[in-house]
Amino acid sequence: MLIPLKQRIEDLLSKLTLKEKIALLSGKDIWNTVPIERLGIPSLTMTDGPHGVRAANPEVGRPVGPTTCFPTGISMAASWNPELVERVGRAIGEEAHGVGCDILLGPCVNIVRSPLGGRNFESYSEDPYLAGRTAVGFIKGVQSQGVGTSIKHFACNNYEIERNRASSNVDERTLREIYLPAFEAAVKEAQPWTVMCSYNRVNGVYASQNHYLLNEILKNEWGFEGFVISDWAANHEAYESMKGGLDLEMPGPAKYYGSLLSQAVNNWQIDEAVIEKAACRILRIILKSGRMDKAAKRAINTPEHQALARELAEEAITLLKNEAGILPLARNSLKSVAVIGPNAAEAVIEGGGSSHVDPPYRVSPLEALRAKLGDDVRIEYEQGCDNFDEPLLVRADWLTLPDSSGSGMKVEFFENADLSGQPTRTSAESRPDFWMYIGSTQLPEPQFSARWTAFLTIPTDGLYTFKLNYSGICRVHLDGELLLDGRGPTGGEEAEASVVAQKELRGGRPHSLQIEYTKRPGQETVHYNLGLAATYKPDADDRLRRAIRLAKKCDVAIVFAGVPEGFESEGWDRPDMDLPGGQDELIRVVGRANPRTVVILNAGSPMAMPWLDEVAALVLAYYPGQENGNAVANVLLGRVNPSGKLPVTFPKRLEDNPAFINSSYPGAREVHYGEGIFVGYRYYDKKDIEPLFPFGHGLSYTAFEYSRLKVPEAVEVGEPVQVSVTVKNIGQVVGKEIVQLYVSDKVSSLPRPPKELKGFAKVALRPGEVKSVTFELDGRALAFYDPAKKRWVAETGEFEVLLGSSSRDIRARAAFKLK
Repeated sequence: MLIPLKQRIEDLLSKLTLKEKIALLSGKDIWNTVPIERLGIPSLTMTDGPHGVRAANPEVGRPVGPTTCFPTGISMAASWNPELVERVGRAIGEEAHGVGCDILLGPCVNIVRSPLGGRNFESYSEDPYLAGRTAVGFIKGVQSQGVGTSIKHFACNNYEIERNRASSNVDERTLREIYLPAFEAAVKEAQPWTVMCSYNRVNGVYASQNHYLLNEILKNEWGFEGFVISDWAANHEAYESMKGGLDLEMPGPAKYYGSLLSQAVNNWQIDEAVIEKAACRILRIILKSGRMDKAAKRAINTPEHQALARELAEEAITLLKNEAGILPLARNSLKSVAVIGPNAAEAVIEGGGSSHVDPPYRVSPLEALRAKLGDDVRIEYEQGCDNFDEPLLVRADWLTLPDSSGSGMKVEFFENADLSGQPTRTSAESRPDFWMYIGSTQLPEPQFSARWTAFLTIPTDGLYTFKLNYSGICRVHLDGELLLDGRGPTGGEEAEASVVAQKELRGGRPHSLQIEYTKRPGQETVHYNLGLAATYKPDADDRLRRAIRLAKKCDVAIVFAGVPEGFESEGWDRPDMDLPGGQDELIRVVGRANPRTVVILNAGSPMAMPWLDEVAALVLAYYPGQENGNAVANVLLGRVNPSGKLPVTFPKRLEDNPAFINSSYPGAREVHYGEGIFVGYRYYDKKDIEPLFPFGHGLSYTAFEYSRLKVPEAVEVGEPVQVSVTVKNIGQVVGKEIVQLYVSDKVSSLPRPPKELKGFAKVALRPGEVKSVTFELDGRALAFYDPAKKRWVAETGEFEVLLGSSSRDIRARAAFKLK
């Protein structure tokens, strides 16, 4: 007989000692919770990965192996297709199950407040409604596979600089209307297994101990049934956090939720009933995971998952400009193509930080175009310039294990500071990029050292620049000689330093590379990364000249530009909106050399485009995942009609962004959200500022016509508003239109944006086909949050419904009265 979940939880709780109840509330190590072996209660195993399962690093408790790298969060939202995102979620959930993980640390639904946010590419949108619908689809998909999600970061984590200490100071109405709705929709409709609190403070109180957010809103008001988990090392004490609603402290072993929590109970600071409530939430998820029932694992890296990654990339790719219908490329008349730019031969598939996924393969645009166009079209390539200003992390395909058994680096850990004796642990890593919390792994404490060894083989002869970023003590040897000697400042996580060196290298020849690391006493985190880049002397760098010459002699020039992989990342924010590495000049001169120039941009955030008038077409590919090249080539050649639309506004300049004068840069401790509810397109509409590209913008190879908008003349408060509109494909090819529904409150007692997104639908239409699209608006779609009344209010009066192809391309509108 199947025992009810509640009864199983109560039975287990009754058998636990106080010490065991507290043990459940912290990690065993960096990725696992504490098991209670006496009662057969297993650990929960967690993994990073909002756009794929991060399982490439040999860290304690997580299996190793390549997994499918899907397009990142910004692409998911750019597809405006929650059903497709749900299918992607199912695939990611299946892969998480396949590598033995129970909880996926995602999705990231924080609002894109500024173009400079380091994790914008992980997030969904500047609009809470679009972010919420995308999150609901993703969570339902992942959790359908018996794997939990951890929606993050609750709340107001919209910057990376000083994220561990800064306070997001935001008023109640803005919090409710902009920064909480995506979480609210996800909790109420999809019930994520966990909610991860953010590092930052919210109105002066750390999110990990914020009673108002965690208890009053999340658990009591929204009815959240899972557990609240700290971001890694985001908990700051025992008493306030436990009372404030934090259920699980990660990583382990416990820093606060151990003996300190026991003392708090024994000293009557915390009632044992509070501990039991948190323990019940943990037990509930352990039972839901199937860990106690020995659930079967599932497959990873299937052809179906790879095809799904390509489908999402194709649906997200956004056509921003297409003068004279230059795209799609006319295959029958195309004889020569100039492929130019630093992102052409390199497959830029994702950002950096904890979301990084190592896939089984990656396809570059250059190799995809060559494969799809064959020998009939002459394709020539020139890099033109770099896509970076500083050396990038050493490429994985340049590294080979010392025994030549495969790619990567051999890693050895020692229980001393001088690399003496036999290593206590040996493993392999793909690249020289190391980061770990001390005390949360099997590494010895308080001291250890480590050695990375590999053969480094670069493709061409030349002068190369090495840059080592590190904390602690780190040395780099090349061919047996000391190349970089890093002995930076003492201290903890913030004590970082870097050293640089240049070296002439032979292309095609294996160079022995050895990196030695020693942890300093007192370090809570240890990390280093090694960058490497070819260095060109100005008088010898003719890459730009060669690119111009190539562009002039070809039928079409395609420039693949943007940022390099890892440029946008957790841990830092972008300094500006500019393309790095001289790419602006490259695009400008190529555009002048060939009027049929197409630019493909890899970026997860808005970029400045001083060259926009010089090019015929512009395609935003975002970070398309491992199928990058195939998806982009299919769009360029017309095998796929682009249907993505912008989930964020692209301003003409950074100063136009509403957060500009209220930003945290370059690292304020008090971050004032002074723009209030006027975030993204709400601000541009209110101030009548013309953006470079508006929210919701995206072109197609066909055209659509809107007609027969139907809205009731009047509705009673509390009744749903039924809206319908007819859409017709008036072009020559199959296409998908995203019908966007905005609501405008014509007269309000409190200031409101001119319009707000409250519905959307993605419709597939054959040439000449007509479909009716229907929407139902509930009372919340018409309401604003009144901080004086502490509730949502829909005031009677006149409203307007606006239907369009973007926030600035409204095709139909109609008014109704709310009575």
